[in-house]
Amino acid sequence: MKTNYTIISEKEHSARAMALDLPISTKQSIEICNVLRSKPLEKAKEILKRVIKLKTPIPFKRFKLNVGHKKGSIAAGRYPIKASEHLLKLLNQVETNAQDKGLNTNNLVIKHIKADYGSRIWHRGRQSRQRMKRTHIEVVTEEMEKEVQPKEGKQK
Repeated sequence: MKTNYTIISEKEHSARAMALDLPISTKQSIEICNVLRSKPLEKAKEILKRVIKLKTPIPFKRFKLNVGHKKGSIAAGRYPIKASEHLLKLLNQVETNAQDKGLNTNNLVIKHIKADYGSRIWHRGRQSRQRMKRTHIEVVTEEMEKEVQPKEGKQK
């Protein structure tokens, strides 16, 4: 099965990974992706590890019906542990892909991260059947050059 990424990126300075039909909630995955977008890869992995340890909640801004408030500067939030574990595995795969291409993994920034609805398969039950949640996630990271800060000279 041939799948295409929704973004076209430079081949030399970027690494990407895709996971199809993950058994996680799409709505929770979308909220996690909104938090991780445009962050350095190491910081994104640290955020997910803190969510798994129930230290930092993910703010829910779009899908927040009946979601309790958390302490701090966020309003509605949750700890989506299962989705965070799958995303952490995917970020580790992107880092491995970047190492195979010879990129510096310390300078990787998440350029594109997206969660989509996957196939909805039937799960058989005793009384009735139900649709199971499936999610597609794609991640594209890009190697950013270290910014050279100008020297502070005499100020006028």
